[in-house]
Amino acid sequence: MNLALKPTPTRRTQAERTALSDARMLDAAVTLIVGRGTAGTTLKDVGELAGYSRGLASARFGNKGALFSFIVRAVGEEWLDALGEAVREQSGLAAICAATDAHYRFVRDGAERIRAFYSLWFDSIGPDAELKQVIANVHERRQRDVEAWIRQGIDEGSVRADVDVTAIARQFCAAIIGIVYQWLVAPDAHQLIEELHLGLKQQMTRALAAHATTGDAR
Repeated sequence: MNLALKPTPTRRTQAERTALSDARMLDAAVTLIVGRGTAGTTLKDVGELAGYSRGLASARFGNKGALFSFIVRAVGEEWLDALGEAVREQSGLAAICAATDAHYRFVRDGAERIRAFYSLWFDSIGPDAELKQVIANVHERRQRDVEAWIRQGIDEGSVRADVDVTAIARQFCAAIIGIVYQWLVAPDAHQLIEELHLGLKQQMTRALAAHATTGDAR
């Protein structure tokens, strides 16, 4: 008779269980938002699709606004990680081009999450004050990052010293949002989305590069 003791399964901590349920509900919510839209996504369905009771999502988030804010924060953190990996120690125009390339890859490869993220982004013009504030914070963070890259480029001499830093950063962020809207409208227009990202890099080169003139950048 084999009396060897079986290993005792390792029990997850409360924090680990919460992180796991959050991850599952994030995936479920993204799937529902992409498939049904934000109006057709309910807390009950999120909990059930995630493999939990219908009331867990309600207990965790309280309302749809809090759930949607959670999604924006979670996907936003993924984007910041990808951006940090892409930009690293670069500054100026090089950082902006690297960030643009990273955004294109994020749209191309993370389609479901990024589609849900930007669907919520555009929904933030509605009455939900919490979601609106979360989106505003993300937008402001993006613009501050771009402004910092431009100022670093000016200090290092790779960016023209006479540029309007804030105006260029606003233009860049607005262009990114415009590209995303085009992608949401025509998600299968892969070449167009790639060309729009490339065009944005060319536009930024003409606006920022220390050696560039008013002519076309090649």
